[in-house]
Amino acid sequence: MLDELMPWAVGGLRLGRDWVAAPDPAALRARWAALTSAEGAERDRLFRPSRSRTPAAGAAALPGQRSAATARFTDGPGPCPEPVRVLREPFDEQWLLPDQRLIDTARPELWRVLDEHQLFLVETPDPLVTAHLPAGRLGRIRPLHRRPGGAEPNLAPGLLPLLGERYGGWVTPEDVLCWILAAGRPGPRGYEVPLAADPARWRAGLELGHRLLTVQLRGARGGEAPRLPGGRRPYVRSAVTAWPHEVAYDAGRETLSLGAGTVSPVPSGAWEYEAQGVRVLEAWFAARLAHRDPGADGLEALGPAEWPQAWTSELLALVTTLALLADLAPERAAFEPGPTLPSGELRAAGVLPPPRWASRPASVLDHQEEGPGGQFALL
Repeated sequence: MLDELMPWAVGGLRLGRDWVAAPDPAALRARWAALTSAEGAERDRLFRPSRSRTPAAGAAALPGQRSAATARFTDGPGPCPEPVRVLREPFDEQWLLPDQRLIDTARPELWRVLDEHQLFLVETPDPLVTAHLPAGRLGRIRPLHRRPGGAEPNLAPGLLPLLGERYGGWVTPEDVLCWILAAGRPGPRGYEVPLAADPARWRAGLELGHRLLTVQLRGARGGEAPRLPGGRRPYVRSAVTAWPHEVAYDAGRETLSLGAGTVSPVPSGAWEYEAQGVRVLEAWFAARLAHRDPGADGLEALGPAEWPQAWTSELLALVTTLALLADLAPERAAFEPGPTLPSGELRAAGVLPPPRWASRPASVLDHQEEGPGGQFALL
């Protein structure tokens, strides 16, 4: 079970108010300015208080965000925190104001292990890996590493030496993650990950898993952005000159239309690609129109007046990612791990069941964290 291989899992972030995240970082700065300039009842209305967070409540600084203020928002909002990149929905990278005073459940244990070495496995029907902090309505989150710097893998203790001995070579935490992408499947008791007994099947799964991981990371961590085979790549055929009101797809011409703007070639697999039962491209476009919805109110209605050029670049990269994943989907569905390692062997080696401490966060005390009102946070 995935619970046994990667024991430490964290529930998703609960923002509590949608205005703290947006596809455009400039919109977040404008929302902060509007909120901090408002007073009294108008500030409360814009803030959208919840049981967990109100303007009068203080909160600790998020780990790694040293510029974040910890005074009560009513006493001193402080400067606008620099927006950080997050995964808001499957394959939808947006921006977030990293201020715990604004977020109902920010999961600071995840922020403590967020660095350039970290990867997060998100439990969606098809597992998703991202280098950005998942901060949306997604599934449970499993960091690949329990400590900053990739010092300790979030894997059952003893698993890597056992696999290395079985397969005749060095096995890394990222190898196990790639195997999960290739061989893991939903089962009646949860997500199941059969471990191949045959080294040749293990190597085949790793090769497939590494391709899946490369595509999903989309050039993060200094890697090369994935490209379509045969030199094909989507281009902007007609620029988005006015705000598009709808997105449409012409399968015959492999063309995606955003109002008067067009992008092609867009393979049908990219357009049809779904996550959590929703077409990814349609959901991505809808998220960028949310602030223009007649029902948008308060800070959520603040957004760019014109379609940002950066969004078109993001769209081209997303089309490539979805097209490649659609091409890999049949190969992944057909992959068979062959005979599997018996659970008895894993138990005899002490890998299963994992110890209770492995399912809890590691004690990370490498730096001080400022608590509410500037107090030192005791962890």
